[in-house]
Amino acid sequence: MRPGSRRGTTYGRIAALTMTAALLAACGGESADTDAGSGGEGGSDGPVTLTVATFNEFGYEELFTEYMELNPDVTIEHKKAATANEARDNLNTRLAAGSGLSDIEAVEVDWLPELLQYPDQFMDLSSDSVEGRWVDWKVQQATTTDGKLIGYGTDIGPEAICYRADLFEAAGLPSDREEVAAALGSTWDDYFALGEEFMANSDVPWMESAGATYNAMVNQLEFPYEQEDGTVIATENPEVRALYDQVLAASANGLSAGLSQWSDDWTSSFQRDGFATMVCPSWMLGVIEGNAAGVEGWDIANTFPGGGGNWGGSFLTVPTQGENQEAAKELADWLTAPEQQIKAFQSKGTFPSQVEALESEELLGDTREFFNNAPTGEIFSERAQAVEVVTFKGPKYSGINDAMQQAISRVDVDGTDTPESSWEKFVSAVEALG
Repeated sequence: MRPGSRRGTTYGRIAALTMTAALLAACGGESADTDAGSGGEGGSDGPVTLTVATFNEFGYEELFTEYMELNPDVTIEHKKAATANEARDNLNTRLAAGSGLSDIEAVEVDWLPELLQYPDQFMDLSSDSVEGRWVDWKVQQATTTDGKLIGYGTDIGPEAICYRADLFEAAGLPSDREEVAAALGSTWDDYFALGEEFMANSDVPWMESAGATYNAMVNQLEFPYEQEDGTVIATENPEVRALYDQVLAASANGLSAGLSQWSDDWTSSFQRDGFATMVCPSWMLGVIEGNAAGVEGWDIANTFPGGGGNWGGSFLTVPTQGENQEAAKELADWLTAPEQQIKAFQSKGTFPSQVEALESEELLGDTREFFNNAPTGEIFSERAQAVEVVTFKGPKYSGINDAMQQAISRVDVDGTDTPESSWEKFVSAVEALG
């Protein structure tokens, strides 16, 4: 769904993933067999408590209440991690231990490929009730090579540009969302050029961070880090190096606020005019509104540099460790139905991946008062239709991208490295992945 903060070192994550893989290989499918023998495959005829682990903002709080009202025998306990990385670390640790996972575990698309290697650890969620529910590429992301569906799709992340209209106006730039969309142009060069024009008349940085901008850019490449046969090309791909150089050149020119997404400093920056623009997947709306409560001026431009882009999206999985798998599957099915996903979007901006929801007048008519009454449903529906490239993400994607974010942060946030020295460390980190 959303990328987490970059807590911990890249090498620490590599070690954790290696340990998890080894332990999972050692235990094989035993956890599934053991739990099945104790009733793990079935639901409960009496009262049942279901634990659901998510991260950041899924927009499910009110939906949990609604589900419990509809199903009085079900109690839902919500375990909410602050970031996707925190949730990922917890899931890997408990998978390796063979116990302790929630009945439903939310998984972000960037690290879902790691779990597809261990399909016996997750319930096959295929059923007639969900046939044709999602856009095709969303289903493919959670389907194993032998056709097992291990995750129900929640959201996708079509991207626009969110901006501070009041700061644009103060800098002498157009502030109306249609005029801003035109001024931003159609390429990343256009975006950075307008940023230089803005900063010639403002002391406020143009963008939140080089890392966040890079993440949006790399999601417009079809094969940035790995080829379909598993060959790692990240350190030799000229497109990746060009993006790295471009965002760090913008940082060197003063366009970046040098903030690390999800850090305390980043969160508080929304209250102190920390930056003027940010790449804005639909799920970011709830984050902005929460962090910028009481701040006026936010708006959304219906455009995105380089064409369409998708950042993020998540899935609900049902681990075979659980004792209430059928009940958990029913809840996951309900939460990811079109009607519920529209409600989640209205709550936190998590844009639906369900075909029926994407065609809903209720979705297309959605507006957000906080963003100057922007027609968010219409904007992000158009942004979703503009997505032409779905980035291939193999088992090593998350580790490589995490190493890249570390490389960019060393220059943009920490100021401890030059772009060249940090790139060399990135190469070493990728090589350590094997």
